[in-house]
Amino acid sequence: MKLMVIGASRGLGRAFVEGLCDAGDTVIGVSRQRPGSVALPDAVQLEWIEADLSQPLEAARQIAQAAPEGLDVLICNLGVWEEAAFTKDYRFLETTDASVVEMVDINITGTLLLIKQLMPRLLRSKRRQLILTGSTSALRQSGRPEVAFAASKFALNGMGDALRESFRADGLAVSCLQLGYLNTEDGLAVPLADAAARGEGQLVPVHDVVSMVRTMIHLSPAAYIRELVMPAIGDVRF
Repeated sequence: MKLMVIGASRGLGRAFVEGLCDAGDTVIGVSRQRPGSVALPDAVQLEWIEADLSQPLEAARQIAQAAPEGLDVLICNLGVWEEAAFTKDYRFLETTDASVVEMVDINITGTLLLIKQLMPRLLRSKRRQLILTGSTSALRQSGRPEVAFAASKFALNGMGDALRESFRADGLAVSCLQLGYLNTEDGLAVPLADAAARGEGQLVPVHDVVSMVRTMIHLSPAAYIRELVMPAIGDVRF
């Protein structure tokens, strides 16, 4: 299997790089900068592409040029948010115009251009899978005020629906992950029980997301997970 993770240097993206592949697989990480060290299972080959998605047109071309000819799984894990987002200090009218434009460039334009550039490589695979990392902020009952971030995550739902129809005859599996608040401080090296204890039920360990995605990418070509909603157990919004 050849798997590419966009937004791979830290947090959930890094957990995808470290936790989804088995011996004989190749994982390609994409981020602005390559992290200093990555812990991988034995006999997993790691490749890295450095690209700045705040310049989406150039980054998409750069990534496509460096990517392998064939991909089995593409995970688009892009998701920046407004300053002061998810705090009591957030105010939409206090966000700068430049920050809104940058967020749209990365979260929406970058995702669209990357998919367009890399889709031919996915379609060469026998088991073609595209996974979009969304957010519970994209769901109607989210109760969150972050306007630009929510808009960018709502956009992923539209992308997913349209891509399914565009490539249904090709057997492309398109999945959206609607994830709640994550514990991104504890990587996979931290025991799951310890990671789950952080946040007292308000944070989802990245271990759990990796576990679900591992299941998704090993389904038969006859099935796929259209949407996965994964909030924390203590999230009163869901």
